[in-house]
Amino acid sequence: MESKNKKVEGEEDMIPISQEEENYARLYLLLSGISEQAVRALFDREFNPSCLHTTLTIDSRKLDKLKKKRIINKSQWKLLFPFNCDPQSSKFDVTLMITLLTNLANFSHYGELPLLTDTSISADLARIRIYRNSISHVSLREKDMINFTEAWDDISGVCIT
Repeated sequence: MESKNKKVEGEEDMIPISQEEENYARLYLLLSGISEQAVRALFDREFNPSCLHTTLTIDSRKLDKLKKKRIINKSQWKLLFPFNCDPQSSKFDVTLMITLLTNLANFSHYGELPLLTDTSISADLARIRIYRNSISHVSLREKDMINFTEAWDDISGVCIT
């Protein structure tokens, strides 16, 4: 029978991390990996990749207004209207995809975290955006300000359904 306390080679050199740091890392991975895939799948259903260029061209006035309001920045604009090629949603980040979904498709924009009882796709997009922004702009010392259990339940529920 193997010992449960068996050390992995090099383990003694590893710096121990707190439960809060581990939770932060898990939430970050969920938000940057799995939730991005979920948003991209929705985005590609709403904006067929084969006609994305046409769709963006048709909505270029709306997009230009978003650029003037600084909702879309210069680097995002270059992704939407690249020189000598068609745009590819695979190059869009979560922020840009959610911006396009809430401004060009029929999804509502939420300024704050939706109620748990709101299970609409718009609410799910808001949860991803808000938690992603929270975790991206928080320092490791402030990580405990995010309620891990609540955030994990909200985001994992979005990605699984």
